[in-house]
Amino acid sequence: MSNSISNFDFTETTYEVQRKLEDRFRNFGKGKYGRIFKMARKPTMDEYVRVVKMVALGLFLIGGLGFLLYWLFQNYHMLFPGLFG
Repeated sequence: MSNSISNFDFTETTYEVQRKLEDRFRNFGKGKYGRIFKMARKPTMDEYVRVVKMVALGLFLIGGLGFLLYWLFQNYHMLFPGLFG
């Protein structure tokens, strides 16, 4: 008997969670962000490749700058005497 009660409680709980989620997302595209979602579209392959190239370039530039600074501080620390105590 206790097993059927716990199953009933679990089922009711899951239904309640589902109802809350559906209520929350029912008006998702109609609020202040609705216009953005309506205007959004899937990028073309050319746009996607361009974005990937820019992101990769930015990663390499920032990574290279970080590595250059690390290398300078490791090999030429005598040029920066006040920075390392």
